[in-house]
Amino acid sequence: MANTKSAKKAARVATRRTVINKNRLSRIRTYVRKVEEAIASGNQAAAAEALKAAQPEMMRGAQKGVLHKNTVSRKVSRLSARVKALKA
Repeated sequence: MANTKSAKKAARVATRRTVINKNRLSRIRTYVRKVEEAIASGNQAAAAEALKAAQPEMMRGAQKGVLHKNTVSRKVSRLSARVKALKA
């Protein structure tokens, strides 16, 4: 357990931020799942729309430090490629 006043505050802040970050990550996963489902259904238009909605949410997660920016870039790139492949 934290002993100093600053360490106690840091522990409180950490618990607060943990809840916020969990919510952000859950939100990102939900958007990604919607894209995955649209891809699985084979509907290219719906998949493109879902990706268009998911991309800013994922980038925001990277900006806020929930996910690494390279991880988000990789995931967006792979999803984009899969959506694009639906046309063919």
